[in-house]
Amino acid sequence: MRQVAGERPRPFVLEDTEFWWQAAAEGRLLIQRCGDCGDLRHPPSPSCPRCRSFAWDAVESAGRGTVHSFVVSHHPQHPAFSYPLTVVLVDLDEGTRLVAGFDGSADEVSIGLPVALDWIRDEAGTVLPVFRPAGGGER
Repeated sequence: MRQVAGERPRPFVLEDTEFWWQAAAEGRLLIQRCGDCGDLRHPPSPSCPRCRSFAWDAVESAGRGTVHSFVVSHHPQHPAFSYPLTVVLVDLDEGTRLVAGFDGSADEVSIGLPVALDWIRDEAGTVLPVFRPAGGGER
């Protein structure tokens, strides 16, 4: 887990997402799974969109996937981030998607790029997922 300068905007934690943020603070990526049909879903929700069940558990992701889409943002700027800011939509190997920051230059990212999960912690203790090109060294 890499320490970053500054304080990032705080996540909005709900009862339905608290388990996810607690695991993130430990450097673990959890994916919610329906207790009845087994469907994986993210973001977490109180009921399964497939079968409407309220039963669920969570499985740990290996944190590997490929870039499905991305955006390179230049504006509006927030002082906690470096620009240009690259945000990726990752198809996780487990079969769900996650939006997160990209830990690399905008020139490195492309659709289909294999990526691996990493974590950053800001000065206030907020832990957020980021993805970096798979096979790259620790940053």
